[in-house]
Amino acid sequence: MEKRCTDSRIKGVSTGTTILAAVFNGGVVIGSDSRASMGGEFVSSKTINKVVQVHDQIFCCMSGSLADAQAVTKAAKFHLSFHSVQMETPPLVIAAASVLKELCYNNKEELQAGFITAGWDKKDGPQVFVVSLGGMLLRQPVTIGGSGSTYIYGYVDAKYKPNMSREECLQFSLNALALAMGRDNVSGGVANLVVVTEKGVEHVVVPGDKLPQFNHEKHGVRLTQNLFGHKKQENW
Repeated sequence: MEKRCTDSRIKGVSTGTTILAAVFNGGVVIGSDSRASMGGEFVSSKTINKVVQVHDQIFCCMSGSLADAQAVTKAAKFHLSFHSVQMETPPLVIAAASVLKELCYNNKEELQAGFITAGWDKKDGPQVFVVSLGGMLLRQPVTIGGSGSTYIYGYVDAKYKPNMSREECLQFSLNALALAMGRDNVSGGVANLVVVTEKGVEHVVVPGDKLPQFNHEKHGVRLTQNLFGHKKQENW
């Protein structure tokens, strides 16, 4: 019992979570659930915002230890703000991802946090980067993370396609989050989504009772609900 309490003090609050980011034609969607848990057993908060704005058009999602992730994102925001003042131009998305990578790698023995960084810049347009535990940096068109991601790899592989429209990508992201939140007991709450394009940033928050439903099956018919509240009948 004593060892368990000691471990909890070291790790802090752990975000059992589902995070994702996907590139579409002209922008990116980055999103997460809003539930934080203590050791995967006790839900400590239902309203954690895991999508953090580190610069004007750059966001990151965090997973792992909440205390570690918040400390890293706070440091990254400072570095990027200082960088933009020095260079007199907004930072690139890869610069933000590289700052997170350096912070994670240089402190890999103490940190237990991973990140997805996504955004838009004038040089390369919409981009998504993964900064994993330990500091590995990888660019991908779509990525998922957190405890809930294990339930949706098949869905993401089957449904993601390049050059989706904004609406298609939003619906894809919302469906993926809803599926993970329905299966993973430490993912839940609301779905926080951010759309980043050349024109700016749009926040979309979908309450838990408005998420798409996939388990209403009756007489060979399944009803699903899209982002805009319209029900669609699918035969199976």
